[in-house]
Amino acid sequence: MDTPHSDLEAIRQILADLTTRIYRIERRLQMDAATADTRPATAAKPVLPTPSAETSSLSMQAETQVPRVARDDNPATPRMSYVVRAHSEPDLEARIGSHWLNRIGIAALLIGISYFLKFAFDSNWIGPAGRVTIGLLAGIAMVAWSERFRTRGYMAFSYSLKAVGVGAMYLSVWAAFQVYALIPNSVAFVMMLAVTGATAAMAWAQDAQILAAFALTGGFSTPILLSTGQNREVALFAYVAILDLATLVLVRFKPWRRLLVMSYGGTLLLYFGWYFRFYNRSELNLTLAFATLFFAIFAIAPLITLQPETEPPLLASIPAVVAFVNASVYFLQAYAMIQEVDKTYMAWFALALAAVYVVLSRQVHNRSIAPGASERLHFLHLALAIGFITVAIPIRLDAHWITIGWFVEAGVLLWVANRIESDFLNVFALGALALGVVRLLLVDNFYTTQLIFNLRMATYAVAVAVLGAVAWYASKREDDSARTVAAVAVVALNALALIALTWEVADYYPRQMVAVRPARSMPARPMQSAAAYYYTDLRHFDIERDFTYSALWMAYGAMLMVVGFFRRSAFVRWQALILIAATIVKVFVYDVSQLDRGYRIVSFIVLGMLLLAISFVYQRDWLQLSATTAARHKIESDAGA
Repeated sequence: MDTPHSDLEAIRQILADLTTRIYRIERRLQMDAATADTRPATAAKPVLPTPSAETSSLSMQAETQVPRVARDDNPATPRMSYVVRAHSEPDLEARIGSHWLNRIGIAALLIGISYFLKFAFDSNWIGPAGRVTIGLLAGIAMVAWSERFRTRGYMAFSYSLKAVGVGAMYLSVWAAFQVYALIPNSVAFVMMLAVTGATAAMAWAQDAQILAAFALTGGFSTPILLSTGQNREVALFAYVAILDLATLVLVRFKPWRRLLVMSYGGTLLLYFGWYFRFYNRSELNLTLAFATLFFAIFAIAPLITLQPETEPPLLASIPAVVAFVNASVYFLQAYAMIQEVDKTYMAWFALALAAVYVVLSRQVHNRSIAPGASERLHFLHLALAIGFITVAIPIRLDAHWITIGWFVEAGVLLWVANRIESDFLNVFALGALALGVVRLLLVDNFYTTQLIFNLRMATYAVAVAVLGAVAWYASKREDDSARTVAAVAVVALNALALIALTWEVADYYPRQMVAVRPARSMPARPMQSAAAYYYTDLRHFDIERDFTYSALWMAYGAMLMVVGFFRRSAFVRWQALILIAATIVKVFVYDVSQLDRGYRIVSFIVLGMLLLAISFVYQRDWLQLSATTAARHKIESDAGA
């Protein structure tokens, strides 16, 4: 009677010896592969322990079954490194077989169980209470059975069985409430909450992120499965907040960042599902309070999530993505609700959000976050703060005040960026400046009644001042990008100044025409008609305006040339030359055919005198602009010294 027991013990001993030998061989292979580049090519053979006498024959058989690539005497051979690599990185076939087939099997099994339950329901084989009880017991048994596989190392298969068991329990409770009405809503909710809590507890105890994902999926599915079609905002959002806080605790102590995405996605799904069906203006305060609570949870989450030692770049970016999407969605939620009441409140709301993200950007440095993630979150929060300030300006202001607001914002950002030496803020300053310039040129439509001292000229003056500050700050730096920014700023500055002055000329003469017409109601000559009289006035003002354009451009070009000479700036002189060239083309092509004789004579004489003066300065080389003159003066000064 003891023979079977003795055989069983012998078999166990043999298996233990084989396991030990395989473990030592694998360790040896890994050590050899790690040191293959530093060890000599002719390494000594590893000495394996001698098997015991009673298991020698079986051990020899097991040893002969080990692939020869694993027994290669040369540890530096490519074949051995292939084995190690294949052992550490499963190929596509293994992944499909071990993971994807399991997941498809879970879905197929759940569908099969559902069809079976439906068939059993239709055939009345089992009563409603019996069906629900069988489903619950089957789910519990499957979860318990999965533990047997987990303890033996079959983790993926164990988690698959747990998913099936947990899903069967949720379906059974749902059927008990929605299909058979065996239990009230409160009891069904408590039962599903117990399943969710038990799954989360297993995830914590077994350090299994996938079980936590099962728990979250079931938790966010519970309100949908138990929905009665009634508006229960407080109960729904309080439950969602509890789930979000539980997720916050998990990611604080476990490096399970995927749960943030799942929790945030579930929150948005339930929130918008309720919002589009039940929300009305009377629920503004309560709904905004819950939206703010959800926003606060996911705004804090990126600061406290536990970061694993090594993770792929995609997972490392999850906190930043959640922070950005959370800020954007919350602002849009609040805007949709608040703008119906008072749009002005929304501007102050955007400024308050900007202040919140400024505080969060400072808190990032006080947290134990990896350097790369810390810098990424810091700049993201700062960018969100600047973005909300930029958005608040058009919400609160109107028309040209939006443009002025963006220019002022650009100036402030520029000043702060240079005080703290932040290229990041410089980029946003240039962005706000670009927004203001585009709006000034393409959107703003000014109505002015006064020359020079009007709101349009003030707006252009603010733009010119900010561009001047950009050029000044950039000129103090030595890098190529800063010099490029300075050059673009100077060109834009001169272009805007010239456009502003040209607009003043364009508006001045129509105002004069309107002022003159009522004062002259009768024609100047008895035989001249009123239409011919008005046409004469119009023609006269058009000629004066065209001549003023030429005079203005010539004067501005001359001013740029003088500045370029005294600043010794070829860049400014080239701008002057281009503007003067454009004026030459206008005078010779347009003015010669459109202007009256007197204006035509003045235009050509003034232009000729200006060109001769500039040419004389270049020929005399008083400012020593040419390379030859500069070299000669340098030689003379050196000789005198």
